[in-house]
Amino acid sequence: MALPLLLLPFFLSSVALLSESRLSMDYYSKSCPTFNQIMQETITNKQITSPTTGAGTLRLLFHDCLPNGCDASILISSTPFNKAERDAEINLSLPGDPFDLIVRAKTALELSCPNTVSCSDILAVAARDLVVMLGGPYYNVYLGRKDSRSSRASSIEGKLPKPNMKMSQMIDLFAASGFNVQEMVALSGAHTIGFSHCKEFSSNIANDTRYNPSPNTFDNLYYQNLPKGLGLLESDHALYDDPRTKPYVDLYAKDQNKFFRDFARAMQKLSVYRIKTGKKGEIRRRCDSVN
Repeated sequence: MALPLLLLPFFLSSVALLSESRLSMDYYSKSCPTFNQIMQETITNKQITSPTTGAGTLRLLFHDCLPNGCDASILISSTPFNKAERDAEINLSLPGDPFDLIVRAKTALELSCPNTVSCSDILAVAARDLVVMLGGPYYNVYLGRKDSRSSRASSIEGKLPKPNMKMSQMIDLFAASGFNVQEMVALSGAHTIGFSHCKEFSSNIANDTRYNPSPNTFDNLYYQNLPKGLGLLESDHALYDDPRTKPYVDLYAKDQNKFFRDFARAMQKLSVYRIKTGKKGEIRRRCDSVN
């Protein structure tokens, strides 16, 4: 009996590696050779007509991945019998343009390659490509995810950061998903693009004309603004006030290249967090409903 017990950790590690190996950057090269072209055209057209799409899509990816994994469960609509994630209170402020982008991309891909490309892959690639389009870093997105067969608002309770969260709560929340303090600070740099709803603003920023978020440029201005007290959210200010996170804010404020490298690594890690492969998920025909 000793030998099987000794081999058990190796076996479990091999199973995990096998699951990851189902993903590849050229996953659709044969099954959907038009994938990259369709994604690029759809993303570019949407961003040009609706410039806030980039920020919204990045936020949508976070809200999909961080609670329970990158499985496109955030895209499923509620029914009379089920309140889905997208209708949870914390998700009600998600803008409509990212959802529209995913619908457009899925529609075009279904016409070219029916029942082939998952909604979770579409969202992951769209977020990465929009970051690059806005001047941010490129990072690899491995493809082959499957979509969730369910979405429940109750399943994400307490799993997403809130604007007024204490820093210890934020650190614990990210740690529960396997992200350390530096990765959390790097991912927070996504706030360098886009905007927040006025009700989420910290009390001293709503009418501050010094604040310049460069909302359509991915840069390190977010970190440069924090020492000046120009963060939008209470949690932004906490990043600079807390000794556990302040060194990384200072680092990224001075070195944009370092921020880009760390953001890219953290995003690549997030994009494969608790993904579904094989029979654990499905390829939805419509992104807003299960098959």
